[in-house]
Amino acid sequence: QVQVVESGGGLVQPGGSLRLSCQASGSRYTIETMRWYRQAPGKRRELVASISRDGVIMYGDSVKGQFTISRDNAKNMVYLQMISLKPEDTAVYYCEVVESTTWRNIWGQGTQVTVSS
Repeated sequence: QVQVVESGGGLVQPGGSLRLSCQASGSRYTIETMRWYRQAPGKRRELVASISRDGVIMYGDSVKGQFTISRDNAKNMVYLQMISLKPEDTAVYYCEVVESTTWRNIWGQGTQVTVSS
């Protein structure tokens, strides 16, 4: 059974930084795309960033220039470096991975990011 687990969320003041981590474990196959989404209460879930196994990156328009996505294929981990955080960045951040061969999408449970003074 594949597990996807996010970590690194928490409470941060406006202007602060956080680094989120996500690890996929238990897969029989390599992990293709890894993505970060976020969802604020009452809002639609939105794509934050995406990175393929060979390093092709896409960012959502709302975070371009503010967040940076990276991954470590050997560890099946993906990271999201967030800087200059604003209250509107407050959301549950979810990690989604795409497993090769089976082409399954597996989601983590989410990690809460709260930006408040």
